[in-house]
Amino acid sequence: MRKVLHPEDAIKHFRTGGTPVSCNEFGHGHINSTYMVKTDDGHEYILQCINQYVFNNPKAVMENVGAVVEYLRGRVNDPKEVLNFLLSDTDTYYYVDEAGEYWRCYEFADGICLEAPESDQDFYESAIAFGRFQEMLQEFPAETLHETIPMFHNTVNRYRMFKDALMADRVDRAASVQPEIAFIMEREEEAGTLVRLLERGELPLRVTHNDTKLNNVLLDRKTRKAMCVLDLDTVMPGSSLYDFGDSIRFGAATAAEDEPDLSRMEINLELFRVYTAGYLTACRSLTKKETELLPLGAKIITLELAVRFLTDYLDGDRYFKTAYPEHNLVRARSQLKLVADMERKWEQMQKIVAEEAAKN
Repeated sequence: MRKVLHPEDAIKHFRTGGTPVSCNEFGHGHINSTYMVKTDDGHEYILQCINQYVFNNPKAVMENVGAVVEYLRGRVNDPKEVLNFLLSDTDTYYYVDEAGEYWRCYEFADGICLEAPESDQDFYESAIAFGRFQEMLQEFPAETLHETIPMFHNTVNRYRMFKDALMADRVDRAASVQPEIAFIMEREEEAGTLVRLLERGELPLRVTHNDTKLNNVLLDRKTRKAMCVLDLDTVMPGSSLYDFGDSIRFGAATAAEDEPDLSRMEINLELFRVYTAGYLTACRSLTKKETELLPLGAKIITLELAVRFLTDYLDGDRYFKTAYPEHNLVRARSQLKLVADMERKWEQMQKIVAEEAAKN
């Protein structure tokens, strides 16, 4: 049964500029319940009820969000470069209603969000946005943030979970995916590289966004320039290579992550260059080692997602939503094909990074 929410009551607990006159469902998000609120003085706000099934510690989520946006607000050149969350009547960035639901509110920022780039420039601007986000937070004490999704990009742990699912083989699928299992296991040692480098302090611990897709960047309607980064729910401590890697995995692939025709899945080296150029232009604080390992970030994050998809397939499709019985297997194979193509073009990827780094 769908829970009954009361946004008209929740908005009264935030410090809006005027009196709310309308509150209507807004957007097409699948996680949080979102509303557009308009006030009598012409202001517009986004009100959200946080999905506690997905984010089981919403207080920690909002403490992370609040800390990051407050830090960014003192460093942006334009207020539009960071979301402006409103304080509630308890001086927090959230309000908890009588049913225990967590609400938050921020000023509506008008712009364009794209599911896919309409030009190379759109992809470049997303790189500028995420690179700028990383750059502005370079001195933020990342270790003070909550790990709201524990071990999210801990690939060593992802492999442990994969091997557990393989051993259990709950739905008798292991025998049919032996080539995929072999491909994954052959790369186990390399897959844990970033985790080990972080643990040894050879890579800096940074504030990471962890969902660096194009649709989480707001573009200006007229100029198509990046305005700000959206959806800070997954902001956590991590490596810049996680964020860079996920952008490449999603944005520089030539097919969707569940494309069944593997011949269509490759890495587009021109888009890889476009994003790398934008990211390195905006984020100049990367260490030499971080820069050199950018291609490995793309490969490991892609491999990690393949491992997660195949783990879920072996486990009976209990985590990811599926549209048909083989959906997770199709996803895993698609990502593994992308990994294989990256390996085939490895020297070219490294050359692109070196060339773009030399320009900065």
